[in-house]
Amino acid sequence: MTKNTITAWLSPFLLALLSGCAGHPDTASLDQQTDAVLRSSFRAQGQVTLAALDGDETNRLCSAAAVRGVPLDEDTARRIETENFKTIRFPADGKLIGDWRRGEAIAQSGRGLTYSDDAKLPNGGNCYNCHQIDKKEISFGTIGPSLYNYGKLRAVRDPNSADSRPIVEYTWGKIWNAKGSNACSNMPRAGHKGILTEGQIADLMALLLDPHSPVNQ
Repeated sequence: MTKNTITAWLSPFLLALLSGCAGHPDTASLDQQTDAVLRSSFRAQGQVTLAALDGDETNRLCSAAAVRGVPLDEDTARRIETENFKTIRFPADGKLIGDWRRGEAIAQSGRGLTYSDDAKLPNGGNCYNCHQIDKKEISFGTIGPSLYNYGKLRAVRDPNSADSRPIVEYTWGKIWNAKGSNACSNMPRAGHKGILTEGQIADLMALLLDPHSPVNQ
């Protein structure tokens, strides 16, 4: 780390400390200083731009609540969910179930969206990083719930049937934009943010809901 980099990191905090001697800095001032630190520590490279630091209102509100260590108030949480729910888009052809074999490959792939990845190649879903998917797995994340037997536990015998439509649409919505049902969900907004295509999401849907998928064995 160079001297300039160290200075860039420390300066806002030193300013905050010094200003604290004369009076506590307001929240807006601290936010500006923090933003300056972040932007001085990142650079645009490859497909990654500084716009990744901007976020949206949902990010800002959830991050602010996390920093304070308190949950969002109920009205704000409902507003975030309502606004994000409106972004959920279903395929024009109505096909929500793809191929679980492709879905398994997507779920197990963690590549994509970093500066060294080829933007022309499809992204992975990185699902295993937060969820158990298959009972054969010996290593998986626990940030999210286990997805093993996801469709079986919900009595989905034919994901294309009318009886299964409610759980199918709910699952699609969770993958497309989880914040539509959980305001500050840690789950990436895979469809809304363009991380995965409609076809990829349909394949993940099959992995979760097809009775022949290893998820439901």
